[in-house]
Amino acid sequence: MQRPKIVDINGPVVKACGMSGYKVRDMVVVGEKKLIGEIISVFEDIATIQVYEETQGLKVGEEIISTNVPLSVTLGPGIIGNIFDGIQRPLEQIYNMTGDFINEGIGLISIDKEKLWDTEILVKQGDFLNEGEIFAKVKETSFIDHKVMVPPTISGEVIDVLPSGKYNLETKVLTLKDEDGKIHELKLYHTWPVRVQRPVKKRMQISKPLITGQRVLDVFFPLAKGGTSALPGGFGTGKTMTQHQLAKWSDADIIVYIGCGERGNEMTDVLEQFPKLIDPRTGKPLMERTVLIANTSNMPVAAREASIYTGITIAEYYRDMGYHVAIMADSTSRWAEALREISGRLEEMPAEEGYPAYLPSRIAQFYERAGYVKTLSNKEGSITVIGAVSPPGGDFSEPVTENTKRFVSAFIGLDKNLAYIRHYPAVNYLTSYSGYTSLIKEYYDENISPDLLRLRDKMMKLLSEDAKLNQIVQLVGEDVLPNDQRLVLEIAKVLKKGFLQQNAMHKIDSYVPLKKQFEMLKVINNLYDYSNSAVKEQIALIKIKNDDLFEEVIKMKYNIPNEDYIQYFEKLNLKIKQYYDALIKEAKENRVIENE
Repeated sequence: MQRPKIVDINGPVVKACGMSGYKVRDMVVVGEKKLIGEIISVFEDIATIQVYEETQGLKVGEEIISTNVPLSVTLGPGIIGNIFDGIQRPLEQIYNMTGDFINEGIGLISIDKEKLWDTEILVKQGDFLNEGEIFAKVKETSFIDHKVMVPPTISGEVIDVLPSGKYNLETKVLTLKDEDGKIHELKLYHTWPVRVQRPVKKRMQISKPLITGQRVLDVFFPLAKGGTSALPGGFGTGKTMTQHQLAKWSDADIIVYIGCGERGNEMTDVLEQFPKLIDPRTGKPLMERTVLIANTSNMPVAAREASIYTGITIAEYYRDMGYHVAIMADSTSRWAEALREISGRLEEMPAEEGYPAYLPSRIAQFYERAGYVKTLSNKEGSITVIGAVSPPGGDFSEPVTENTKRFVSAFIGLDKNLAYIRHYPAVNYLTSYSGYTSLIKEYYDENISPDLLRLRDKMMKLLSEDAKLNQIVQLVGEDVLPNDQRLVLEIAKVLKKGFLQQNAMHKIDSYVPLKKQFEMLKVINNLYDYSNSAVKEQIALIKIKNDDLFEEVIKMKYNIPNEDYIQYFEKLNLKIKQYYDALIKEAKENRVIENE
């Protein structure tokens, strides 16, 4: 039988002959350097392989060896707190092996299988274990209990089990006998193909918000646990910073951050900053509940394409334990560019802007792996996907942004004009939207107030009216507007500066509890209602717009603490009421005197 040999090399795409007995999606070892690759098509005895490492120096005639398994990730204790490349190779271990640069042919190493873990065995001999059931528990970090599960394809009776103790990942802690009499020896880890969605018992209705502490999101464009959202924006609009804020402050249990094709210096910032960040929920390093996948723009393009699947598979694994996981994919545009490059080398027919015709289906497949589910072990878990999109020139009509918009329910558009005036987060409140507002209404009504979403709608209308009035002002000036419309412009400024704009570097303003956000919105609404009453009494706008009072409302985000804040808001609301009551009373008295 002819041994498979390379016949053509085109960047990361390699063709080999003698491959008729091989399967699509099988992982292979390519050439003398033993590069990692994946079969993506087979025609007669010619197979096309995408290689996940640099192919420089590869020669025609070198052999291909199959591993007979698809590209998979190793799932077990040791994932949390680690930093991987696009195919789950730990970068710190690679650095210790090869230095500053990743050498070719280092193999498919993954999590440390020799480290000993304190393992609590939860089952006994004679128990019957179903697919996905938890049989052991490991304290992975001080915050995360790693629940070791039966692989989703296996079930059976426990015929042998080790007692609780210290074991490494390769220890066979459990032996199952299935209904066909087949024996399965289970370790503290198992592998799973990255392109195959992990099964669940039931997909559930989305009903809980992902609380982020960012006012423009929590109130105006809420995200939901198990939901999908896109974060598009041009260069410099703050996509990465916004995702950092969400990673640090959101109430997800576990964060999976995928740096997909980002610039090396930007990824370096992430890798340096994340280990130093303190988790506000635990007071311990944020890395104790974070997984980083770093795939910079100068890394092999095929590994960039795989990194998204590596991240979502790891997220599904922790979801199956009953955790709420948030994925930050930065950015899916670079992933789409990797698809385009590989598609071009495969000589496939290009579609719009050179992207492959299957771009929409690939984007849909990725976002469809989000969801709020009941797991095989009868626990509730979720994956929330927040994908950054980097449209060239900030053009939201380009294919990646347009297709992403079709498959996500929250579209948080970042605006370069807002970014240029230092308004962060630079969320465009006119083009952004969230489809989760109605789904999480019951949660907001029960836990915050039935008035929250009503106030939100009122303020959204005010912002929309402000945008229309600003167009008139630019043409003919503000003086031609009646006082009630000029007041709209002034209150909109307060809303933008005092509520929508948020300082990520400020101790109080960086994160705001949802109940405090509601109190802030009530203050702005009271200011609008009372000042509007004064306008109806035909009081001069210069008196209505008390600069000191308006400035105090704007500065409440810095001056009112995040705990025991009710008394501060009561004083501020009373101050607003007393000022306008006195103003209206004075105007009425003056009117009576004039009439006499």
